[in-house]
Amino acid sequence: MEDAGADFGYRGEQLGLPEHGPGSLARPGRRLGALAVDWGLCLLIAYGLITDGYGQATGNWALLVFFLMSLLTVGTIGFTPGKRLLGLRVVALDTGTVHPGRALARTVLLCLAVPALVWDRDGRGLHDRLARTVEVRI
Repeated sequence: MEDAGADFGYRGEQLGLPEHGPGSLARPGRRLGALAVDWGLCLLIAYGLITDGYGQATGNWALLVFFLMSLLTVGTIGFTPGKRLLGLRVVALDTGTVHPGRALARTVLLCLAVPALVWDRDGRGLHDRLARTVEVRI
């Protein structure tokens, strides 16, 4: 469509976000990096504290730790350790702060993985669209 002359603007323009700098839409590379840091931290916790060796049980416990960590941190302060490390924050589109109910919906959908793999043209995952949140740079 853009080749035909349609102007869609920059990523995040329809959401009222700036194009660059703080408050702009987070890029997919940073988002995936933050997810990798968070998942690695959860695997480490599950391996070291909960299970006695690496196996399927470790992965299952890591998913539970990830769920709890994401729910508690995003629902209270707006970011997980990985997001903070990479300079990202989750905000609600209308209020700016993420309500615990939205954090629960976002986290459940994120743990299902499929909604996080379906993106819109702004790069927001389905889990963010349904929870009416967006991940921005800080």
